[in-house]
Amino acid sequence: MLTIGLTHYIVLSCLLLSFGVAVMATKRNAIGILIGSELVLNAAVLNFAAFGRYRVGGVDGQISGIFVIVLAAAEAAIALAIFLNFYATHATVDVDRGDALKG
Repeated sequence: MLTIGLTHYIVLSCLLLSFGVAVMATKRNAIGILIGSELVLNAAVLNFAAFGRYRVGGVDGQISGIFVIVLAAAEAAIALAIFLNFYATHATVDVDRGDALKG
């Protein structure tokens, strides 16, 4: 029987990280970029939880994961508010149109 070890979690985390970076690099839609950043943060949470699991007395990984999840929720809420404001102004969420914004 196959046992799942730390290496499996690291490989999955690397895949999530590479997919997230690829999505952020290729998408022109702001929502797509937000989804890519969420994938990158999920890769970090998976690493924290995996290293916490395979360490003796490893509760620190889960606590760090909770902090990253809270950070991701706050980032998503702020980013969606910005995107809605941008959409109300420009009727698109294309990030290439962001150069028209003047402060």
